[in-house]
Amino acid sequence: MTKHMKIETRSAAPLETREDDPLAAATQAVNELRTAAEERHTAHQTEVRTLTERLAGLETRLNRPGTQQEQTSEASEEQRAFGSYLRRGEQGLSDVERRALTVGADATAGFLAPPEFGNRIIEALTMYSPVRQYANVVQVGGREIRYPRKVSGTSFQWVSETGNRPETQPSFDQVTLTPWELAGFTEVSRQLLEDSVFDVEAFIRNCFAIDIAQKEGAAFVAGDGVGKPTGILAATGIAEVVSGNAATLGTAPGDLLIDVTTKLGTPNAANGTWMMNGKTLGVVRKLKDTQGNYLWAPGLTNGAPNTILGRPIIEAPDMPDIGAGAFPIIFGNFREGYTITDRVDMSVLVDPFTRATNGIVRFHGRKRVGGDVTDPSRFVKVKVATA
Repeated sequence: MTKHMKIETRSAAPLETREDDPLAAATQAVNELRTAAEERHTAHQTEVRTLTERLAGLETRLNRPGTQQEQTSEASEEQRAFGSYLRRGEQGLSDVERRALTVGADATAGFLAPPEFGNRIIEALTMYSPVRQYANVVQVGGREIRYPRKVSGTSFQWVSETGNRPETQPSFDQVTLTPWELAGFTEVSRQLLEDSVFDVEAFIRNCFAIDIAQKEGAAFVAGDGVGKPTGILAATGIAEVVSGNAATLGTAPGDLLIDVTTKLGTPNAANGTWMMNGKTLGVVRKLKDTQGNYLWAPGLTNGAPNTILGRPIIEAPDMPDIGAGAFPIIFGNFREGYTITDRVDMSVLVDPFTRATNGIVRFHGRKRVGGDVTDPSRFVKVKVATA
């Protein structure tokens, strides 16, 4: 009798669906390791690319011409390359110089000036009359300020024991100081503000401050008082000493300066300051006394001013040169004799809206300041004339 055996077959579940299958667990672990390795490899490639770019930049700097000390300053190399660009144009640049420069957002706009180039512009414009450092400066809260000025003092007299005492009182007039306004604006493209290698906005603010300082300094010296401060040269009532020559400081300019200090008198002369421009100062520095000593003397300590006859000097570029009818030298007590009134300090308004459709940002700068001689008796002017 033949017995037939029945063989039953069961289909096995896929490995990945069986949680208790060791092979499936190992496969999953291998896949996770492969994914982590790929991510780490990608990160390493990014790091290597960054390092390669940095090394290329260092190589560019090391290949630039100049001394080792100069090579330590990337900005200095950029400045030299920019100078070459200004002199020879883009076609005259070497590959090294071209790599040292920064190209503007618009390829047709050329290269951006390096920060040092802008700084040199600022430094070249900082010469202005420093009257503010020596004058009396006050802050005002209104449209004007009025100062009483004594015209004459009291007049006491000697009297006997029982004699009548005379009535005496000083007389005054009034000085009115008005703050005037200095204002202007400039426009800069928004792209330049975004793409420039240095802070254009700060540069504009510095330019405004320097320009305002120059304008007010010139007004403090020679302003006519019409819409601007009244300068010392334009004020009335200031005493004069003539040079005795129609075109020069005379045959004895040293004696002339002594006459000026004597005319001003004490105590104003003891607190006086000379004011003249650089040309006149060059003439005065050559003057000597009878013993051959220079009347001009350098400051003996750090920060001490140079002096003429023991009194400090204001080098004011707005003072006139020595010439017929000119007043090239002023000597006086500026603190007691000239007053500057500040109503509004320099302010800058950034206006991005007015010309926004053109991509232009407008910068408005303004300041309100006044100035006038409050006591003419504190000054003496030197006039180039025969009499």
